Amino acid sequence: MTTPQIQHLALNATFKGIQRDQNVPVQQFLGIKYASVPARFEKAEPVRQFNGAVVDASKYGPICPQPDVDVRHLLRIPEDFVIAPEAVDEFECLNLEITCPPKSDATGPLPVLVWIHGGSQIVTFCSAASKICDPTKIVADSIKAGKPIIFVSINYRLNIFSFGDGKEKNLALKDQRLGIEWVRQNIAGFGGDPENITLSGESAGAIYTHAHLITGPPVKRAIMASGTLYLSSPLPVEKGDGLIKVLEAKVRELGQTSLRESSVAVLVQALKECNVNTMWIQEEPELAGWETKPEQVEEVMIGDVEYESVIWRNGVEQLDGETIAAAFDSDKQWGTQLRKMYHVVGDRPTAAKLGALDLVNDIRYTLPVEVVTDKLRAAGKRVFRYVIDQSNPWQPSSRAHHAVDLLFLFDGVDLSFNPAASAVGKEMRERWIRFVSGDGPWSADLRFAFGPVGECKEIDESQVAARRRLEHCKVLKEAGPGAYMPIAFALTAGRISLLN
Repeated sequence: MTTPQIQHLALNATFKGIQRDQNVPVQQFLGIKYASVPARFEKAEPVRQFNGAVVDASKYGPICPQPDVDVRHLLRIPEDFVIAPEAVDEFECLNLEITCPPKSDATGPLPVLVWIHGGSQIVTFCSAASKICDPTKIVADSIKAGKPIIFVSINYRLNIFSFGDGKEKNLALKDQRLGIEWVRQNIAGFGGDPENITLSGESAGAIYTHAHLITGPPVKRAIMASGTLYLSSPLPVEKGDGLIKVLEAKVRELGQTSLRESSVAVLVQALKECNVNTMWIQEEPELAGWETKPEQVEEVMIGDVEYESVIWRNGVEQLDGETIAAAFDSDKQWGTQLRKMYHVVGDRPTAAKLGALDLVNDIRYTLPVEVVTDKLRAAGKRVFRYVIDQSNPWQPSSRAHHAVDLLFLFDGVDLSFNPAASAVGKEMRERWIRFVSGDGPWSADLRFAFGPVGECKEIDESQVAARRRLEHCKVLKEAGPGAYMPIAFALTAGRISLLN
């Protein structure tokens, strides 16, 4: 097999990657270090040179230490699908992967898609190394379509390694920013166009993407899949300090002196024992007033899947009907109307649980698509909205649940056994490639529906209203976050899980 090689003048390095066959050759340069971590909880420093080294870019780089999460749970992937363990390294996890056409085949600088993975800001959910989010098929399809693109995946610090111990905050965001800047400065050496970057992510990756649109660096386009800052908005420093104190006490209980001095194994153990299953962006001056700050981007693709709130299902199932109904009492003006609108009745526990999940789904995902779209369009930006209603390929009763779109988009786990799912994946890749290439993926006046039953088409607002609770969202918008967010917090705090 050919060993692709890139001689990169700016980085003073020769990168040796791998070539894969997807009926067209696709090259990958893996584990490229873009920044160094000088010490735990400290800001990373960019890698600007490799001092003439020949860099082995044939293997995936290590990821940040993290609790083990079997992604097969949520995605319903068969148990015999092998996911090999990945190397972890606190100080060597700031690396990226480049998947691209052979540079010799490129006719000019190519559009670049930068991907930020999700995982509740705790774990690496569906890496390329796991095969689930391997971008090879996306790049291969772009070559076959005559619209070749380059795909870059960024690894970054997670969980407590990103959260810090109070000195530096939001290290994940800062790591990602270094990765994006690395791409802007160096992707030309791999055939990419630094002025034609689309920043994208799913779930927590979409939250981060939205944050970068607010704070810079500017990119040309963005894709926010199942997430915005409304899903997990920046929270006060005091809340972060509270979490840090809890974890500090736990590591001392486990025989260590502090978070900063603890062993990696004990830090991960502390996360598990304290049931820290999600984290958040902490408030910092650059994010203050983010709701009204402009997104620095020309056009956006944004959408959701039908059953996003599945990740709270197991937690909400533990609540009784009376507890759920009582959560609505926090707002005297809107509480009763919202409770009745979502069919939450204290002595009907099943209906109450389903209603709670519907409310959370609308607050965290459906409504934000509308709010962000309105804001962007008011600023003269182009917005392309979509819905994904194709059910899980292995277990259709699980519906079109959170993160199922990763299965379709990447097709890293062979979906040929399910022609409808396979068709949706092919259509998704085609539409994403069009968008990244600067072509409208569909009419901006309509939305695009991926599924159900393999059918993909443009739909108007009346058809969207048959798939999403748009009328409910109008009431929520009128009530405002001051009314509905305390209800959502009461129902979901500490109850998220990727093992639903």
